[in-house]
Amino acid sequence: MVKKKIAKVLAFRYKILAAILILLAGGLVLLPKYQKHEGIKPEELLSNTISPERYMTTDRLAHILINQDPSFILIDVRDEKSFASYSLPNAINIPLEKLFDEGSDSYLNQNQFDVVLFSNDNFYADQAWILCNRLGYKHMRVLKGGVNEWYATIINPLKPADNMPVTDFELYATRKAASMFFGVVYPEQVKVEAPVIVKEAPKKVITIEKKKKAEAEGGC
Repeated sequence: MVKKKIAKVLAFRYKILAAILILLAGGLVLLPKYQKHEGIKPEELLSNTISPERYMTTDRLAHILINQDPSFILIDVRDEKSFASYSLPNAINIPLEKLFDEGSDSYLNQNQFDVVLFSNDNFYADQAWILCNRLGYKHMRVLKGGVNEWYATIINPLKPADNMPVTDFELYATRKAASMFFGVVYPEQVKVEAPVIVKEAPKKVITIEKKKKAEAEGGC
């Protein structure tokens, strides 16, 4: 019941975000062109906004990190406190409100690397993506589901039920192996050594023979 309520809330938030992004992209058609940082055309921005191609799955990102692919930059757009608490390996923290601060452009505006934006879910990462996309930044992706999805699928993958398809078990095995790569330890990995019982050496029994009494000597 609780999970269903959370899912409804998240779905509602995503619908609001999508509506905002579409209105923002569509409204740009009515705005005059900027002489500086003109960026892409509003029509192109609108097309990019409604396209799901910008999303990267957690499985794809895990594969990239495990294989140490150097062509990707991970940008955590959450606040500094959230970043310090937990983030993805080798991620760089650029909070959403500091997206266009001096020094951020060198990470975001890339021709050499692919940039993966992420937040707790898609909410802030989507906002960062559309702002960067409006300026014409290329090679921008958003981690689908963000840190929450990363934890649910890679760090703590759910084991499939016995009646589920083989493909689900194969995916689980892949995700489980990935989670171990990122430091998760499963009970079956911990070897419980049997206690060593030290037996005392048997005591040596020494038999003592009783001396025979000397026979009494006869009288004179």
